[in-house]
Amino acid sequence: MTTLTVNIEDKKTEKAIKAVLDAFGLDYNVAKDADVAKRPLSKQEQKMYDRLKKTVQEINLYKEGKIELQDARAFLNEL
Repeated sequence: MTTLTVNIEDKKTEKAIKAVLDAFGLDYNVAKDADVAKRPLSKQEQKMYDRLKKTVQEINLYKEGKIELQDARAFLNEL
């Protein structure tokens, strides 16, 4: 099992991340600021944060009709 800690600053982003985790069927826990020590992100944590942030932005652009996403079959064919 792997534990991932993500520090989210606003409710909108929190809701989007929860939706992504739910879509993947992942189990997660939510801890409020009082429960989490403030510290800078490690390089790995920052990289993951940046990837998730980019993913959320792409999902929002897709919802707005500004971009088209690749379907699953095309993605699997690339693998």
